[in-house]
Amino acid sequence: MIKDAKTGVVILAAGPSSRLGYAKQLVEFRGKSLLQHTIDISDSLAFDTKVLVLGASYNAIKEKINRKNFEIVMNNNWEEGMSTSIREGVLSSQEQKKDLEHILFLLSDQPFLSKERIEELIQVQLESKSPATFSKYAGTIGVPAIFSVKVFSHLKRLKGDEGAKKLIHDQKFNFQTVKFEQGNFDVDTAEDVELLKHLEEK
Repeated sequence: MIKDAKTGVVILAAGPSSRLGYAKQLVEFRGKSLLQHTIDISDSLAFDTKVLVLGASYNAIKEKINRKNFEIVMNNNWEEGMSTSIREGVLSSQEQKKDLEHILFLLSDQPFLSKERIEELIQVQLESKSPATFSKYAGTIGVPAIFSVKVFSHLKRLKGDEGAKKLIHDQKFNFQTVKFEQGNFDVDTAEDVELLKHLEEK
């Protein structure tokens, strides 16, 4: 499906992992770090642009991952919140390919992300010609999410710790969703890491 439209991918991995106390991007699950898992899956797909946004723990993370075909972007303003990483991701993607039509955003700490889930998101997005398609889990929507070019300017205007979900509060903003049952599991605390270890053993 990706070949039918010019589509980029951005991995948001600039956060400080303040609740965990160390870089959650490097937490291991099934033999590789969570961030490497996300890189490997998305690199296996034919995206036109591939951007990895880093910030906190930049050097430690960069040294321990295989970036593959990703362009690494340093977000110097990561302390200002998620919006700054989204903006850097959009800007870098458009610099690489000015006629980009869609951008898929991924997080670095969703251990159950799969190639199939990404492909389904892209398929729904392209077939519906929607401004955006979000993942749906635990009664809410979130990332992974894909946005069309008509939304890029809105993404670049987000501020502080605003995520792209803010856009849905605009009544004119219609979107699609794809069910991702395990999408709500991410790693924020030591308890999450312990639970992940138990899940790994199953």
